[in-house]
Amino acid sequence: MAKTGWKSGISNTSSAGKTNRTPKGNASSKLTQGRRRDKQPGSERSAETIQRLKMYSNGKAIRNKAGKIVAGTFMMQDRAGDRKIEASTGRIQPDRRWFGNTRVVGATELDRFRQEMTEKVADPYSVVLKRKKLPMGLLQDAAEYKAGNQKAALLEQEPFDQAFGKNSRRKRVKLDQLFVQRAAESADSKEDIKTGEGEAIRSEGEGIDWRHEKKDDLFLKGQSKRIWGEFFKVVDCSDVVLHIIDARNVPGTRCTMIERHIAKNASHKHLVFVLNKIDLVPNWVAKRWMGELAAVRPTIAFHASLTNAFGKGALISLLRQFGKLHEDKKQISVGVIGYPNVGKSSVINTLISKKSCKVAPIPGETKIWQYVTLFKRISLIDCPGVVVDTAGDTEEDSVLKGVVRAERLENPEDFIDAIMGKVKREHIAAQYKLPKDGEETWSSSGELMEMIARRSGRLLKGGDPCIRTAALMIINDFQRGRLPHFIPPPELKVEEDQKTVATEQAIQIEEQNLDDVVVVEKEMEQDEEGVETKTNDHAAIADTETVIDTSSILIGDGKWDE
Repeated sequence: MAKTGWKSGISNTSSAGKTNRTPKGNASSKLTQGRRRDKQPGSERSAETIQRLKMYSNGKAIRNKAGKIVAGTFMMQDRAGDRKIEASTGRIQPDRRWFGNTRVVGATELDRFRQEMTEKVADPYSVVLKRKKLPMGLLQDAAEYKAGNQKAALLEQEPFDQAFGKNSRRKRVKLDQLFVQRAAESADSKEDIKTGEGEAIRSEGEGIDWRHEKKDDLFLKGQSKRIWGEFFKVVDCSDVVLHIIDARNVPGTRCTMIERHIAKNASHKHLVFVLNKIDLVPNWVAKRWMGELAAVRPTIAFHASLTNAFGKGALISLLRQFGKLHEDKKQISVGVIGYPNVGKSSVINTLISKKSCKVAPIPGETKIWQYVTLFKRISLIDCPGVVVDTAGDTEEDSVLKGVVRAERLENPEDFIDAIMGKVKREHIAAQYKLPKDGEETWSSSGELMEMIARRSGRLLKGGDPCIRTAALMIINDFQRGRLPHFIPPPELKVEEDQKTVATEQAIQIEEQNLDDVVVVEKEMEQDEEGVETKTNDHAAIADTETVIDTSSILIGDGKWDE
């Protein structure tokens, strides 16, 4: 068979004058489409020129004023050139709403927002949701005015209606006379102190040459830079802060500096008081201190124990509420802070029902911070005990608070008089089995230490009683709760207008019955792992559920996290 085709020079033409060759397409996407054959060579556009011209228009569709595609490649409604029209390549609707201010507020709404938010922020039982979407910086002016900065109160001096609008009264600059007067008074007071005329305003015993007594390094425990560094790391990483307070010495173990630091620098964090060791004080003392602290922050009465815990159900329910409020976070962290030897690690072990944090009846056992998982979304952070030097504690206060270890004291017998002033005579006699009345009893701290040393067999060479050992026994028994003592609470002032009413936006705390607290006469030792935990809360923890008020939308369904 003979070869055919254009190479062989033989055309494959049928009888009808037509070829078998497939005709070329006339697609609009072809670069050579539309070129005329009758033009002279070199006068028509080349494929490179056509490609360059298409690059200038980027292959997009040509639209009319109505936005309809009238020309361009393919001329399809859902494509622009070789790309499909989507949200990123589509045309923006010509609406002024896309280009105007979207979040604006008027002067009236701003005043109402500032007033309502100031009241809610001051309420410790209210939680502000969606804080990032609210202009919280607008509240700073009102906060500074309450703090005494008269210059910051612009709206108090000149309301919006008097500065702008038809009723504007401002014609000249209004000088801040109150601020100038206050500055003059401050200068006068400094001049009085410099000349020695302001002795009446100084503390008792302070004079011109008065200086603080230099303490021994032993009494500066808990004040090092390392300890404070651990404390600030815990506060920075925590969403909820539990401030552990010893029920025996509430004013001494409550750190107001920590409260001010959180309120000023981390106001978005939740601070909760935990009144620990309530089994070592009478019920009426715990109830009064609860009423005193609950007026400032949410307060939970607690007794840390692996076998007979009190307050565990209420505290877990409160933490679950905070977890429900912060559903936008994968997990929340709960920092546990407080003075040394107040029971921070014991509270964590009680919540997780096992020995996770190392505990001891001596201060300074926790050296660094430690993460402990409570639930799937809730973690606990153990913190070393911190001591605030600005509290003005003496050496006796440091020893009685349990900040200093008794065996490291150089002269422990010097602190026995302070202990005898806080513990009743009958409690001392019952603890050491001594007569409290009659001629055989003691009349001074020296006689008491001699009687305790002889009765316990602590004798030196020659049969003399060891006074130091007896003093250490008394201090250890005082710090560990064997000698009952407490600081009496102030009288409560309950007024009807100051009572906190729980709302749907408020944190709800379960009512606790302090009569159910198990009183432990001796210090309970740590149990072995695996012991079943018993609680005496008003709402005890069941096997898989907690008794929770279902009327609140903040608590959740009441189920445990897996």
